[in-house]
Amino acid sequence: MKRLLLLLTALPLLASAEAVTVSAAASLTDAFKEIAPRFEATRPGVTVRFNFAASGVLLQQIAHGAPVDVFASADQETMNRAAEQKLIAADTRRDFAANALVLVTTAASPVKAMQDLAQPAVKRIAVGKVASVPVGRYTQQALENAQLWAPLSPKLVFADNVRQVLDYVSRGEVEAGFVYRTDAKLAKGKVVMAMTVGGHAPITYPAAVVVDSRQAALARDFVAFLGRAEAQAILVKYGFGKP
Repeated sequence: MKRLLLLLTALPLLASAEAVTVSAAASLTDAFKEIAPRFEATRPGVTVRFNFAASGVLLQQIAHGAPVDVFASADQETMNRAAEQKLIAADTRRDFAANALVLVTTAASPVKAMQDLAQPAVKRIAVGKVASVPVGRYTQQALENAQLWAPLSPKLVFADNVRQVLDYVSRGEVEAGFVYRTDAKLAKGKVVMAMTVGGHAPITYPAAVVVDSRQAALARDFVAFLGRAEAQAILVKYGFGKP
């Protein structure tokens, strides 16, 4: 009888439980996982669920009907495409963070600057896939600006997302790679941050509510929460800058 009473008591709680699904760029993984419980604390009974991947991959999933409430991209270009396809509610779009592109190497790598990548000793350089991974596009812009993209092309190893680039470098499978400052910070001791890279578009992160969200009000609340001091402090802790 006690078990039955406990079950009946729990039913209203189960019925009222809500979830908001956030598809976010891979580079946001650690910061967002810490932000989630802070947001949940402001909305009793609400759970935040995440899907982390390259921004371009997430956009494709949303375009194909994936049940997503919030989209957070690592670049403006991908979010612009989402807007063009009318996949996001334009009035909810807001920038909430900024980042920097850095060149990381193994401890044994001879690379200290971008020009060093052309050395014969450097056989493999990890970069994100240009078509779907924002860090790959930032990398291409930087290398083209330095007139190195074409000369280095035979050495490039393309990764599915920025965390894979980081893994390639940390495991010593490549001599160097291009990641965000936030990723390099997480891998301190496993990779060497050789330099901060310029010559690319500003790296800013926008978030927006997905048009087909089934939790539009919660989704709006989550996007707004990203701009609050509590969430911003967590983003700064992980190395993100102000948008």
